[in-house]
Amino acid sequence: MSADLSAPKLRYDPYDVDIDADPYPTWRRMRDEAPLYHDATHDFYAVSRYDDVEKCSLDWRTYSSAKGSVLEIIRSGIEVPPGILLFEDPPAHDIHRGLLSRVFTPKRMAAIEPRVRAFCARTLDPFVDTGRFDFVRDLGAHVPMRTMGMLLGIPEADQEGIRDRLERRMKLPAGGAPRPLPADDPFAFSSEGFASYIDWRAAHPSDDLMTDLLHAEFEDETATTRTLTRTEVLNYVGLLAGAGNETTTRLIGWAGKVLAEHPDQRAELAADPGLVPAAVEELLRFESPSPVQARWVTRDVDHHGSTVPRGSVMLLLTASANRDERRFADPDRFDLHRGDNRHLAFGYGIHFCLGAHLARLEARVALEEVLKRFPSWDVDWDRAVRAHTSTVRGWESLPVVAA
Repeated sequence: MSADLSAPKLRYDPYDVDIDADPYPTWRRMRDEAPLYHDATHDFYAVSRYDDVEKCSLDWRTYSSAKGSVLEIIRSGIEVPPGILLFEDPPAHDIHRGLLSRVFTPKRMAAIEPRVRAFCARTLDPFVDTGRFDFVRDLGAHVPMRTMGMLLGIPEADQEGIRDRLERRMKLPAGGAPRPLPADDPFAFSSEGFASYIDWRAAHPSDDLMTDLLHAEFEDETATTRTLTRTEVLNYVGLLAGAGNETTTRLIGWAGKVLAEHPDQRAELAADPGLVPAAVEELLRFESPSPVQARWVTRDVDHHGSTVPRGSVMLLLTASANRDERRFADPDRFDLHRGDNRHLAFGYGIHFCLGAHLARLEARVALEEVLKRFPSWDVDWDRAVRAHTSTVRGWESLPVVAA
């Protein structure tokens, strides 16, 4: 497709808050006009079509995560510590992921659902009489951290403080790129606040995920059978708390916004809760909370007639892929009855999100409990606030009023 010469020059900046407010027109132009896009300012390439994002996600040897999966982390050149699955390639990735999957089991996820539901009910009940609540500040920002706190065995009274520290560190400064990571300990923010709990659990084992991580034996890359070091456990716990908290928080916020704009489909959900899982999948496709992943290119590789040189950073625009008309019919339409909804919101290949099942559970339960109490609502746009980070996209505050 030829470019419209009257249109402004195509520009994609992942840190631009105006683009972030509605990136879909920009991504559509990228898919049509520049399926391989290059930005000289931040020095990255990007692919935006579904087929390209899918293929790059599968080819971990060419598109490596070993230097990080976030643009500014790769560009910083810092050394990534062990145990952060998102920033690893095989064999270390497979070993660490296998260990985590042994303790992060479907059985444990299923057992947590009644507690998540009870928390949502306890949280929402006081708002029924007031007729208003905030999808993010009153619900979405709490559910993921509470759930992970239940799994890890972190006292409920301390969970909010940990979540707030992680959120402050991820927020972009007004109008600019992320603040630099501290040179002395660049990943300390991800495990900040967990050390005392790990030390306590080491001395006082319990039936929780943190205890399992401390005592699980595995064979590492050197064929040595051992347990995780304290630093590795800290990195695991920080990853679980940070990655799951931000994405699921934004997903729940998007549910409030998108369903307010589609009242007929919301009414269907209220009448038939069995449709909620399909609604969660369509929300993940329609407003993917984690819209972009970065990779380091390990060899010269060709895309759409151009060569991406070794050592480049490639952005995989997952959220653009999920709106690609080459893959989805009428992709800019929200449709909870959409068939063949094989979106890429949780990634693809070896880095498919290990917490996908838990995120789906949290979003489903939260939405079911909201619809029981608030079958319809309007967004209070005068008080709504967008969140701006380099890794997730969504709302910092989304107040609604019962309609």
